[in-house]
Amino acid sequence: MTAATTTGPGTEPPDRPPARPPGVSPMLVRLAGERATGALLRDRGTLYLVDGQVVHAESPVAPGIDVLLTTSGRLRPEGWRQALDRAGAHGRVGRFLVESGQVADGELEICHLGALHDAAYFALAPSSGPTRFRYGVAHWIGTVHPVPAEAVEREAARRRELLDRLWPYPDIDTAPVVRAPSRPDAPVTPRQRAVLDLVDGVRTPPGIARALGRPAFHTLIDVRRLAAAGAVETPRAPVPEAPAVPARYAGAVAGVSPDPDVALLRRLRDALEATL
Repeated sequence: MTAATTTGPGTEPPDRPPARPPGVSPMLVRLAGERATGALLRDRGTLYLVDGQVVHAESPVAPGIDVLLTTSGRLRPEGWRQALDRAGAHGRVGRFLVESGQVADGELEICHLGALHDAAYFALAPSSGPTRFRYGVAHWIGTVHPVPAEAVEREAARRRELLDRLWPYPDIDTAPVVRAPSRPDAPVTPRQRAVLDLVDGVRTPPGIARALGRPAFHTLIDVRRLAAAGAVETPRAPVPEAPAVPARYAGAVAGVSPDPDVALLRRLRDALEATL
């Protein structure tokens, strides 16, 4: 049975592709359709594909699976180094950890999925930089649990929407975290307290995540909630300075009152900043 071609309220013309969430890589969509194998390189991370499915992801912003396993105490650092030495060249680090009894199969799968979606969130962030694909490139972790590319895209979009609902100021995700001078408006949870204990005005949320051995996205949630509660400050873009007035016009300008609309906007801005 063929699809209907009529359109009506709430429908799109049949020749218009369905809307995709912002930040999704068109190349990833094409590669998934081609069942390609290799590495998709973007500004903030890399996705590894096997037969069009995502088998791993890495980002300099997100702690890797090695950090999540060793910092949490699930795996000894020497055990991780041994796995890399013996199985890294063969792309079987994950299987080696399980077969050697250092990590349970289900435990590795859960940790790997957490690391994959954590890094994919950053790798699929909106970007104007180049996107490249290297066919045939494989990751040394091996295939642990393939995830359909569509599911990875959908989860990245869901996470972005969640953060925006919590506190719609994305600059806080990459700036050094600074404590607010006043007390927070809501009680701080133990997880948030662990984040606050590492706030020093220098560490960024990804740096705090790495120190705690937690996924970066979970730390972003804590930081945005802390900002919404008034426990940490929200970075603000600097207000551009007004251009200098030539000396010969200074007297005339001094006698002109500011544009009432501009003055109102400035007062609204100051009032809003005072409440944040």
